[in-house]
Amino acid sequence: MKDHPGDPFFKDVGDTLGDAYLRYSFTKGTEQEVRFLLELLDLPAGARVLDVGCGPGRHSVALAKAGLAVTGVDVSRRFLEIAAAGARAAGVGAAFFEVDARQMPFEDEFDAVISICQGGFGLMGKDDALVLRRMTEAARSSGKVVLTAFSALFEAANQRPEATFDVDAGVVHELTTIKDEQGGDHQVDLWTGVFTPRELRLLAIGCGLVPDAIYSVTPGDFARRRPGLDHPEFMLVAHKP
Repeated sequence: MKDHPGDPFFKDVGDTLGDAYLRYSFTKGTEQEVRFLLELLDLPAGARVLDVGCGPGRHSVALAKAGLAVTGVDVSRRFLEIAAAGARAAGVGAAFFEVDARQMPFEDEFDAVISICQGGFGLMGKDDALVLRRMTEAARSSGKVVLTAFSALFEAANQRPEATFDVDAGVVHELTTIKDEQGGDHQVDLWTGVFTPRELRLLAIGCGLVPDAIYSVTPGDFARRRPGLDHPEFMLVAHKP
């Protein structure tokens, strides 16, 4: 298994994919996911939300359309261009910035901080805890922090021939082919962190958060579902005291 490079490898992946990213099936459940997030966050109109690793803005724009003041951050400039264009087309004023999640400058600014679909959390190997700490710092007191992460339990039970699961590191590596916006093929390495509910709770506590719930979720099927073995992701819901 190749070692994680230690830098945001997905910057080049995002810049290469561009809007071709939105052809993947896991991006098709935005409406249901945002409906669930709105109910979960229960924020008043105008509340400030930070979307960490916002990608092409599918959650950011939908949350802004619901009346929230959304800031999205990502390392892929092309993704941010698509997100900004989507906000303009929707007639909403979301703000987007190019920044490494480990270096976010925010402090006590947001009513909620989210990272959905391995946006910023879960892709940085040993620095995932640092990303969560920066998310915690960005939240106001009593603000919610919500993220999704791949399930180590699901990965162990459903190992794939194209992927290598480093159990000790809690990282899955795969070499895959992606298509750019013109349809051209590119081979890329992907590293994805996988977690157990206990690990997510301990990470949250270590960053100063109070864990409220862990749910088992699938893209397009977010629900208040007890953690189990049959769904590929967990959702951590926590708050900053």
